[in-house]
Amino acid sequence: MRRGTFVRWGVPIAAAAVIAGAMGAGPVIAAVSGDPVLPERTAQQLLAAAAAAGKDKAPPPMSGTVQQTASLGLPALPDMGGASPLSLLSGSHEVKVWYGGRDKMRVAMPTQFDESNLIVNGDQVWYWDSGDNTATKIKMTGDATARHAVPTPGPADVTPQQVAEKLLAKADEHTAIRVTNNAQVAGRSAYQLVLTPKDQGSLVQEVRLALDGETYVPLQVQVYAKGSAEPAFQVGFTQVTFTQPAAENFTFTPPAGAKVKEQTIGGVSGDDAQEAEKAKETAKDVKVVGAGWTSVAVLPASLEDLAAKPEQTPADGQFHKPWKGGADGTDTSALVDNVLKSATPVSGTWGSGKLIKTKLVTALLTDDGRLLVGAVTPEEITKAAGIK
Repeated sequence: MRRGTFVRWGVPIAAAAVIAGAMGAGPVIAAVSGDPVLPERTAQQLLAAAAAAGKDKAPPPMSGTVQQTASLGLPALPDMGGASPLSLLSGSHEVKVWYGGRDKMRVAMPTQFDESNLIVNGDQVWYWDSGDNTATKIKMTGDATARHAVPTPGPADVTPQQVAEKLLAKADEHTAIRVTNNAQVAGRSAYQLVLTPKDQGSLVQEVRLALDGETYVPLQVQVYAKGSAEPAFQVGFTQVTFTQPAAENFTFTPPAGAKVKEQTIGGVSGDDAQEAEKAKETAKDVKVVGAGWTSVAVLPASLEDLAAKPEQTPADGQFHKPWKGGADGTDTSALVDNVLKSATPVSGTWGSGKLIKTKLVTALLTDDGRLLVGAVTPEEITKAAGIK
């Protein structure tokens, strides 16, 4: 079952690297002007309102269509098929969402030939994949904690809210924030916040965050790379309504002729415990060099690690490195091969390796077995490579 696809949809790999840097409010205060007309708010007031809207209470009932567009300057990507997360690294993709409360939600991801749906209605959870004509009834067991741990997405997982929450969660001295002219997003009047990195070594020119003028729910996030007039990444509503969705959106009956199966989720199985332990071990291997927008993640990796297919067994006989094949079993070797073709050999006092640069992200694979990734210039990433 590809439910992980939904959870990862809102933040593709490159965007995650961009927003991982710490961001801050700064001292800038600006009046809102322009059309449409909204009450004046300072940057600090808008930040506080957005944080409260996303943290202190559940999102309001809503439904809408979200579009994500990525233009990262990657080489041509191979066809990974359907709704693979890797396909989200380029082009435009849509997802539809209905949210009636924490126990009533629906997410639909249409592709060219089929559609996947995850429907939650109280204790009734269904996953429908029209591509293979399969309906999976998900049974949740265990205590309330285990039930809430089930990877069923709310609006924040597949809308601009997920990106915006990360932007607003790490406010510090590395970012200047100002309020610019109001805008219309998905037919809604919205405030626009502009976040500008103070670090010159960042590849990010600015991030534009549109907040709904009534609910303060993020409607759109756009990330601009330096020297680009168009956003390198954006996710935003193309249509949204803040009203209670109709009850039929949360009901599901398997169509005639569909294959119906059941899957139980809840508690901690032996496999779940093993995966959790592997995740902890992987986290121990990762370190961060620098701070703010020029922070660089450093983790152990080799060319063999990156090119390993899901069915291959690495030398250590384990699969705890997340880059060894997609998390959903996707073979990423074709993608790695394409990206490495554009790599540039580099060297310095730190050693030698291969450098890959996109509009928003630079990666360095060193010959001594390290992978460095950040939304930074090549100079910044090679500087980080010298810190061991």
